[in-house]
Amino acid sequence: MSFTSPPTPRTPPPRVSVPGRTPLPEAGRTNGHAPDTVERENEHDDESVARLIDSETTSQGNQRRLITTVALWLSAIGLGALVAFLLFGRDPTVGPEAVDSAIGDALTEAFDATTIAPDRGPAIYSTIFPSLVFIQVGNGDDGGLGSGVVINADGSIMTSDHVVAGETDITVTFTDGTTAQGQVTESIPEMDIAILRTTTLPDVVVPATFGSTPVVGSRIYAVGNPLGLSGSISTGVVSATGRTIGREPGEPLEDLIQFDAAVNPGSSGGPLLDDNAQLIGIVTALANPTGEDFFSGIGFAVPIQNAAGAAGGPEQ
Repeated sequence: MSFTSPPTPRTPPPRVSVPGRTPLPEAGRTNGHAPDTVERENEHDDESVARLIDSETTSQGNQRRLITTVALWLSAIGLGALVAFLLFGRDPTVGPEAVDSAIGDALTEAFDATTIAPDRGPAIYSTIFPSLVFIQVGNGDDGGLGSGVVINADGSIMTSDHVVAGETDITVTFTDGTTAQGQVTESIPEMDIAILRTTTLPDVVVPATFGSTPVVGSRIYAVGNPLGLSGSISTGVVSATGRTIGREPGEPLEDLIQFDAAVNPGSSGGPLLDDNAQLIGIVTALANPTGEDFFSGIGFAVPIQNAAGAAGGPEQ
């Protein structure tokens, strides 16, 4: 692949009660005598006891059958009520359309109760726009286009070194329409960074505010003049940091920010911004697996902390 420089408490246990002893039937009481000294009142006591036991057994059996019968009836009644509810308890007039409408109403209510953060893109663009510059070098087939950003109140402009390297015919256009000749005052090819000064400045100079290197996944914005389309903005995220890419000619560029906002030739030298409209990098290159000079999904920028430090820029 080649690279193109453009661009919860415990529950107590259940309470358990212990049943008391069941008293003996009257025939079995001892009336104060020991059981082995009890005198039978008549010879039919044994038969009376037997009949009493049989009577109690029969009564218990009848009770169990009664309980079982009642339970079966209750079960049948409950099941019948359930079936009746299932068959007749529903409103036959509720159809798919009513269900869809109810769902739609619920979604609408949910969305209305949700606060959505405003889009920061317009505010970011309006903040950086006065600091953006359009750079043109040479003329005709020998000419080229690039981008830059004002970094100091004195009008100093930072751009990519490959945009202006070896050029003497440099025209800088500010966003208020002011056009002036530019001159390279500092070149740092190992970082692909250059500083320009111009012969004329706008009435109001608005330098960009510097930020810090973002974390991976942060939203970023690239602003510049891709393909000569001045003042364009694109957005994406930081997809990596600390990247090193090779280039020909020249030594590899190190410690770059990798991002996926669209950039193309003409974007080189333009500002890369964070979600607070702070300058975090200078666009320097784009991944180019096909050999063609167009954006294929990955761009690179020099972190502003590195660039400004090397160029003696304002303190961070």
